[in-house]
Amino acid sequence: MNMQEAADRADSILDKTFSAIKPAVQWTHTYSMPGDCYVDRERSVMTIISAQRRSSFLGVVERHWKSAGYKFVAASENGLAANFRTQDGFQLQVLIGTNGQAHFNVTTPCVEKSDVASPTSSPNGPDYSKKQLPAPNVHSKFWSAEAPISS
Repeated sequence: MNMQEAADRADSILDKTFSAIKPAVQWTHTYSMPGDCYVDRERSVMTIISAQRRSSFLGVVERHWKSAGYKFVAASENGLAANFRTQDGFQLQVLIGTNGQAHFNVTTPCVEKSDVASPTSSPNGPDYSKKQLPAPNVHSKFWSAEAPISS
């Protein structure tokens, strides 16, 4: 596998992750960088995730990653970040910042050096990939709600 193929796989992991989030959230590419032998792909959610819905949001992501066969590695003490690893060595991270902005990162394993193109997936909302990322600014009736999800 070369760096472009690894980047494509990272993009596919992120695409499938965002497809699993219901209701959908708006997101943008925020960071894509090739290293010496790896690639980082990052997306940030522009939908506000309220404090009351953050654990539910992370639960959706974690259930999807576990169902895809990804291995849980660690979670932050505050419960707002989780790390997973694929069987073929891709590192996945999701974290939610204090202002309710979720960030996703996939780092590929070390692979054969090659050129790497920008991601081809279109953001679900404005593209901030070449701009200063603002705080989350999209309200969702579901994810931004101030009430916890009823059981």
